[in-house]
Amino acid sequence: MLHLRLLVPTAHTDEVTDLLERTVGTAHLVVLPGASRDPVGDMVLCDVAREAGDELIAELRRLGVDRYGSITLENMDLTLSARADRAEEEAPGEGADAVLWEELTEATHEESTFSVTYVSFLAVATMLAACGVMLDNAILIVGAMAVGPEFGPLAGISTALVQRAPRLVWRSLWALVGGFAVAMVLTAGFAWLMDAFGLFDAAMIEAKRPNTAFIWQPDWMSFVVAFLAGIAGTLSLTSAKSGALIGVAISVTTVPAAANAAVAFSYSDYHQMTGSAQQLAANLGGIVLAGTLTLLAQKALWRTARRHQRVHTKLPAHGTQA
Repeated sequence: MLHLRLLVPTAHTDEVTDLLERTVGTAHLVVLPGASRDPVGDMVLCDVAREAGDELIAELRRLGVDRYGSITLENMDLTLSARADRAEEEAPGEGADAVLWEELTEATHEESTFSVTYVSFLAVATMLAACGVMLDNAILIVGAMAVGPEFGPLAGISTALVQRAPRLVWRSLWALVGGFAVAMVLTAGFAWLMDAFGLFDAAMIEAKRPNTAFIWQPDWMSFVVAFLAGIAGTLSLTSAKSGALIGVAISVTTVPAAANAAVAFSYSDYHQMTGSAQQLAANLGGIVLAGTLTLLAQKALWRTARRHQRVHTKLPAHGTQA
């Protein structure tokens, strides 16, 4: 279940509560008259089944609640209520398959900001990966992959393409390309510094490195793994199962490839640098393609499932009770 909190001017409270009462999948409607001071008006609370959340938000925005008031939606970990159970049963579709597009857009927007924190995480992750490739240490590589924050902009690009939001596409693309550019420049400087202290040397980059050589030797399996990881990552975002993102992070070699390219450049090994850049491009492209196709498939399947269930339950097209 989701918890919905609305701040509504008094003149619009009746139309909002009427919508909530008619919407299949809602329960526990509460109106607190005069509770809101900015904007001046009422606070309206209710719980809504996840599978009914996206259409309800769209209807509330159509009424203009987001313009003259506010809409806040929160995930509820536990709800013990027969009315809530009944609301979930009545709502068409399955909650696990529902996508809250507003929530997804907002989340990817926040994760796709070219900020000091984002660049710092990406740079540190790339430097950790540089240590891993030079030492041929798979543990350091996995740790660096887990630290990297690059999935946010990748998901942002996919979401923006599906939602046809060009501004979010460019924002996410700038965070992705700009972030990796800064991280790789800093990592190249880090490699020169480590070489000056005698901790890195050219022999390390030219060694066979059986545990990490795959990073600069891309093949079709690199793209396949990235594609599968992109599907898993997108599903974890849309289903609010963020724990799966760790598995996604350590299954693709975006950060290690960037690190190896930077280190190879610092030692003028342009062959390895080119191979690493190709590995990076294959991973980024695979994730974006998979994320976009997954969101398109979810959108189409959800519409088909809702349409099929409405036919059997004789619900009107906008998802409210007759």
